[in-house]
Amino acid sequence: MPFYELLCISSHFQDYKHIKDLVTVTAQHVMNHGGVVRKVTSMGTRVLPQRMRSHQQWNTSGDYWSMHFDSSPKVMQALGARMRQDPRVIKVNTIKLGEKLEDIVKPREKTISYNGSI
Repeated sequence: MPFYELLCISSHFQDYKHIKDLVTVTAQHVMNHGGVVRKVTSMGTRVLPQRMRSHQQWNTSGDYWSMHFDSSPKVMQALGARMRQDPRVIKVNTIKLGEKLEDIVKPREKTISYNGSI
């Protein structure tokens, strides 16, 4: 299963119930289809670099968050389509981080032994 990172900008609401619900629904979609959610990160509320229009509404600020997950490509495509239809989402993008474990985990750097003299 490939390893993906989903980056999302969602509409800002005063209460965080909406963002929590969006993240929960997104993670449950991945897990219900045999995927694994590795990490969810909130980057907070930020002013958008420019006004963005989504679902016939202009937005000037948004909540930034990301999710790392393993899933099949079909599940990832279905998740992207579902997110684009959600009125709480301003912008969403998915990045494939790797296919194999070797692509994701970098090898350790080799250490130099120190014998006390230079």
